Amino acid sequence: MGMTVNTDSTTFDRHDEGTFAGTMAADWIRDLESSDSRLHKEAVIEKALMAARLGSASAQCLLYNCYLALNPFFVYGVKKVPESVGLVDRDNPWVSFWALCESLRTRSVTGGDAREAIADMMSQFDSDEWNGLARRVLIKDLRCGVSEKTINKICGRSEWAIPVFECQLAQDSTDQPHKLKGTKRLEVKLDGVRVLAMCYVRSGTVNLMSRNGKAFANFAHIEQQLIPHIKRLGGMMFTAGTDFVLDGEIVGESFQALMRQAQRKKDADASDSIYHVFDVLPMEDFYRGHCNAQQHKRLDQLQLIHRVLAEHCPGIKIMPGMTLDLDTDDGHVIMRQFALDSINQGFEGIMIKDLDSPYECRRSSFWMKWKPTITVDLNIMGFEEGTGRNQGRLGAIICEGVDNGRVIGVNVGSGLRDSDRDEFWGNRNHLLGRVIEVQADAVSQNQDGTYSLRFPRFVRFRGFEPGEKI
Repeated sequence: MGMTVNTDSTTFDRHDEGTFAGTMAADWIRDLESSDSRLHKEAVIEKALMAARLGSASAQCLLYNCYLALNPFFVYGVKKVPESVGLVDRDNPWVSFWALCESLRTRSVTGGDAREAIADMMSQFDSDEWNGLARRVLIKDLRCGVSEKTINKICGRSEWAIPVFECQLAQDSTDQPHKLKGTKRLEVKLDGVRVLAMCYVRSGTVNLMSRNGKAFANFAHIEQQLIPHIKRLGGMMFTAGTDFVLDGEIVGESFQALMRQAQRKKDADASDSIYHVFDVLPMEDFYRGHCNAQQHKRLDQLQLIHRVLAEHCPGIKIMPGMTLDLDTDDGHVIMRQFALDSINQGFEGIMIKDLDSPYECRRSSFWMKWKPTITVDLNIMGFEEGTGRNQGRLGAIICEGVDNGRVIGVNVGSGLRDSDRDEFWGNRNHLLGRVIEVQADAVSQNQDGTYSLRFPRFVRFRGFEPGEKI
């Protein structure tokens, strides 16, 4: 196999130009599109992997293009890529196409030059190959029902495995009271959308990404405020001139309103939302999933850039916080009061951060969260059969009830053991009208004015003793 692939950068050998020139790989995509069956798609990818290992250029071409399209760290900065019409018998120079992808990814080609380069590349491909595969790589949408999970299930141990986009996540402090000690930083817990701003210093460009590596297109005002100052901010980073990542939360008028705008395909207006930044790290550290710089040093870095953001970026704020010593009784008293005050002010709860900790791209006790939960009693109105492994048994309980004058309707599918799903499904006709206790993070209002629950979990039946037969 001539091609070299790794998860940190796009690399390939120039002598592969002849190997892949003229390769027809879009037939694989058409095969993937031919059925909605998950098993069919997995079978196609497995066949491609076997063929690639045996030296098939078309199979290698498919898998490498899947890597380029689905790799969440690769963003090509082009929103519109033209479709080709009627071109046949072209060279289909895949290695040159991959070089273009690398130029777009690293922002060495941008703006009008990028559009010209894409148009020139399109003219060198058959329309079927361009429209069916190459173009889809550039728009990062293969449109064949295959995700990075599908690829990694089959190719996870191969050179075509798709890297996983991860950021640091918090653990629940209630599960680890023994770790609530030492010097900590407290911040309010915002009710918004987690956003990673990938800032490229050389090109002065910004990509806003979700915590799962999906690009946000509806927060243009944040990007537009950052872009003119990226080079200046980059010069103030840990190592001057390096690409960096801002980590934070975008908050709008309400969580529901913000999510409606974040997910809209067109006519979105999230211009009133604010990006609250609470961390920063070099991009190369984010790629490798670990930043050794301690939390207090990263906070010092944020303070260095604070004045630039405050003067020029009204939609971007540095998250404030307080430091206290949890080895003292006074520290715990202050923390409890801070938490209660935060809830009373409408925040979700608080974040508790270890000032001596690194940044880890996984769920870690270096960050902990505390937030209250609520419980409500609701009537069982019906049952939904599960799917997948829960087919033939309970998937969710359909509930309704009144809490504080609000009519709440919600489907509860979490908090159920496998034995619960079997037993409740078998006795569903006898359980209608029963009352269950449901735990949730909060009551939420739907777009139509009705109410539901955020992250509802089944707790128990009201009126039943533990172990009592239904």
